[in-house]
Amino acid sequence: MQADHYDDFADSYHTENAASLENEYYERPAMIRLAGDVDGRRILDAGCGSGPLSAELRTEGAIMTGFDGSPRMLALARQRLGPDVPLYVADLAEPLPFADEAFDDVVASLVLHYLEDWAGPLGELRRVLKPGGRLILSVNHPLVRVFTHRDEDYFATRPYSEDYEFAGEEVTLTHWHRPLQGMTSAFTAAQFDITLVSEPAPSPNTPVELLTPRIRRGETTSFLSFIFFVLQAR
Repeated sequence: MQADHYDDFADSYHTENAASLENEYYERPAMIRLAGDVDGRRILDAGCGSGPLSAELRTEGAIMTGFDGSPRMLALARQRLGPDVPLYVADLAEPLPFADEAFDDVVASLVLHYLEDWAGPLGELRRVLKPGGRLILSVNHPLVRVFTHRDEDYFATRPYSEDYEFAGEEVTLTHWHRPLQGMTSAFTAAQFDITLVSEPAPSPNTPVELLTPRIRRGETTSFLSFIFFVLQAR
């Protein structure tokens, strides 16, 4: 998965993540809403980064554990979360250091689209979940590439690279596009039932200046960015 690549820009990503429309006011609030009442639930944050989602869920009463492939990201998460949340350096593309059925829920926030193969990672996440447990996840919305790169094959699973700016630092990230049917087939093959698919609007607390021009003008209520799933382990 090469998540330690994030070590090179972990601090700037951490800064950007705390204030951007996409993360602070769109993706993270949506994940928290989908998680619902988590009081007392044992939750694994897969690809926890610097720990903002773990911090929010812990505030709601969840018993959190996290892992990430980037040691620097985990150092930032430790500063945020303190010593009480177990954090591990681990790669989602490899066997995870957790017992079978150890968790009530798993959250995987913007993680799977870094991987070509979903079978092994989804199998591991299913293994560490109790039967009936939930996998709550977000990934890049597959239709975005349809609108921005019309010459590409929507139905092909393929890598693509994009340039980003995190707190003034320019970064190139490589993601894997897969069609919606590729996602849903992978979920069911890994013994998950799909209980919800969501394309949410930004948080109502979003500062007006961060909203897209079309939302500010009242032409639309949201925008295409990520797609969210709630899966239940069989």
